[in-house]
Amino acid sequence: QVELVESGGGEVQPGGSLRLSCTTPRITFMLVSVHWYRQAPGKERERVALIETTGDTSYADSVQGRFTISRDNAKRTAYLQMDNLKPEDTAVYYCNPHFRDSDWWGEGTQVTVSS
Repeated sequence: QVELVESGGGEVQPGGSLRLSCTTPRITFMLVSVHWYRQAPGKERERVALIETTGDTSYADSVQGRFTISRDNAKRTAYLQMDNLKPEDTAVYYCNPHFRDSDWWGEGTQVTVSS
């Protein structure tokens, strides 16, 4: 069974920052693309960022310019740096590595933005 370890969630005030981490000790990490999704209560899960094996990135319009996805292949870890957080960013965030036709999900980490 593939294990994902997500961390870095928490509660911050609007305008604050958090950095999420996703560690994949049992995946050949350099071969996977990594997606970050989020799901707010009562809403569908949405993808917010993607990083390819090449390092190419893409973002949802709602987070463009505020979130930065990165990866450290040596540490088998992907990161999601979230700056200038807004209340509407409140959600459970999930890491989702992909390799060919396979993908894996973690349990998610809660991010709450509230004053």
